[in-house]
Amino acid sequence: MKIAIRRKAKPRAGIEDEYRTSLREYVAGGGEPALGRAYELGRRALTEQKSLVEMASLHHQAVLSLVCGTESEKRREKLLRSSGEFFAECLSPYEMAHRGFQDAVKALRQLNETLEEEIKRIAYAVHDEAGQLLVAVHLALAEVTPELPEPQQVQVARIKELLNQVEKHLRRYSHELRPTILDDLGWIPAIRFLAEGISKRAALPIHIDASVSERLPGAIETTLYRIVQEALTNAVKHAKAGNVWIRAWRENLLLCCSIRDDGGGFDSCQAQARAGRKGLGLIAMQERVTSIGGTLRIESRPGQGTELSIRLPLEGDHANSHRTRG
Repeated sequence: MKIAIRRKAKPRAGIEDEYRTSLREYVAGGGEPALGRAYELGRRALTEQKSLVEMASLHHQAVLSLVCGTESEKRREKLLRSSGEFFAECLSPYEMAHRGFQDAVKALRQLNETLEEEIKRIAYAVHDEAGQLLVAVHLALAEVTPELPEPQQVQVARIKELLNQVEKHLRRYSHELRPTILDDLGWIPAIRFLAEGISKRAALPIHIDASVSERLPGAIETTLYRIVQEALTNAVKHAKAGNVWIRAWRENLLLCCSIRDDGGGFDSCQAQARAGRKGLGLIAMQERVTSIGGTLRIESRPGQGTELSIRLPLEGDHANSHRTRG
């Protein structure tokens, strides 16, 4: 009876050792096979989340070990040239990943713009088209009311009051879908308008401290407005917050915005990982900020509230706009 003996798998060599070995083979004339290993090492490094700085440092150390033992100037030049080719091939997976990321960000930005156009259309339909229908109903009621007995006229008056409430709600929904103040005056006045409405309806004190006034491109202002809108909605519906603080300020060439509440809080890592509504909302905010070149940090713990911090690099013309206005 034969007994199968399992051999332990040989541990995989560290990427540092493999890089030095493969680089040495290539500069010694390894040709395309050794260059192919450079590409595979680049893919492995990307999978292991090695940064470009780490890879550059690894390459530098490997090249030093080769050059230090070489006295011939001509030989050193050849080593450096071959090492550069090897390193460039190793970084090609990083370049492809970067291009893929740029394409994804571009597609996301286009999707957000398409959604905003659709939101504009819906807001127009709610405000104008539905408003016109309500006006027509009011006119029709005004025509038939004088011919009705007194009790029915009282009933019609109640109907008119209900229609007025419907019109009021539709106007509010239209403004919150796409406030005209956002296009006319900018994101800070639009946020103040939004916060005022939410504060009244939810009896939630919302404190705003904004030390920025310059206008930004429309896509950026819309994104900032939508993120604040989502954060306030979460504070009311999920966090059950007692207060919300919104701050906006500049740090040199950075625009910073913070939305903080004193609500119930949550485990931010789990919320972003799972596919629930809250998780999807946070992921959507992350994607919106990424699409305009910014970063979003979410800090929250159960029972300790939530804070969203946005940092957005400003281009030179936007960063200096406050100087040219005065």
